[in-house]
Amino acid sequence: MKYLVTGGGGFLGEHIVRALLDRGHEVRVLGRSRYPQLDDWNVPCLQGDVRDPEAAKRAVEGVDGVFHVAARVGYWGPYAEYEGINVGGTQAMLDAARAAGVKRFVYTSTPSVAIGPEGNLRGVDETTPYPERYLSSYGPTKAEAERRVLAANADGFQTGAIRPHFIFGPKDPQIAPRLVERSKAGRLAQVGDGTNMVDVCYIDNCVDAHLGLMDALVEDGARAAGQAYFLGNEAPVSLWGFSGQVLEGLGAPPVKRQISFRTAWNLGWALEGVFKLLPADREPPLTRMAAVILGTSHYFSHVKATRDFGYEPRVSTEEGLERLFAHERAKGSP
Repeated sequence: MKYLVTGGGGFLGEHIVRALLDRGHEVRVLGRSRYPQLDDWNVPCLQGDVRDPEAAKRAVEGVDGVFHVAARVGYWGPYAEYEGINVGGTQAMLDAARAAGVKRFVYTSTPSVAIGPEGNLRGVDETTPYPERYLSSYGPTKAEAERRVLAANADGFQTGAIRPHFIFGPKDPQIAPRLVERSKAGRLAQVGDGTNMVDVCYIDNCVDAHLGLMDALVEDGARAAGQAYFLGNEAPVSLWGFSGQVLEGLGAPPVKRQISFRTAWNLGWALEGVFKLLPADREPPLTRMAAVILGTSHYFSHVKATRDFGYEPRVSTEEGLERLFAHERAKGSP
């Protein structure tokens, strides 16, 4: 079969491309630039913006399914930018796919669609409603895009969404590098008492879930079509215990400072007010959303993904960390 992966040059997108190639599928990527790894794999990369209807139209021509991974991520930035890419870009891809007769569309969502100002979601499932209020532009724009993807499931066009939490592994550009950078700069402090639990998801497990959902849509979409799925590893972990393992394994200093959740929230609120007056490319070192992510629990039931398309994490959290550390050690070898 022939698949399109938007954002195929990114961390998750590249791994999805590799897995599809290993299965013998044809793959095409829509991205903003050229990617050496994709060139090495002889994967055609159409350069364009997901918000551009013409680029979307060219990208979906002749494909059987779409993995829509491209997104604007992060917890700070102009709302219009998040809305344009996350909502407008998703809508452009949906419209182009339906017009071209594409049958299946898998969307990479996020648990942030369910995380409101209070945080503390413990073991909840997909019946959890979208919150009435969000603390960043990321959550509401990804939620609106997810709504549109699931609502588009009709008339032979099958859609679904995966909500992976804290994806980690070799080549991770976000979690491990940021932890190490902030630790080495002395800008990392534990938020709260360290008992908060979170889901993490090793990259290979995340890829398995995306392909598993697509397979379910191909084989028998009756149950999985029009559905969203939380995703994580076999069990939640202590956020600060996991962070400590990452720092130790990558040779970075441990976290030595601690602040209360209330202090982090108030500081984030104050910094947001200050940074709104600064140029848009300046990001505060702490926001209220970051305080919620770092200081509260947010882990989810994965029963639905197991039931509907057989999701079982094949790489444990501990093995995933060892693979990450081995990859970093290999990079440092002469």
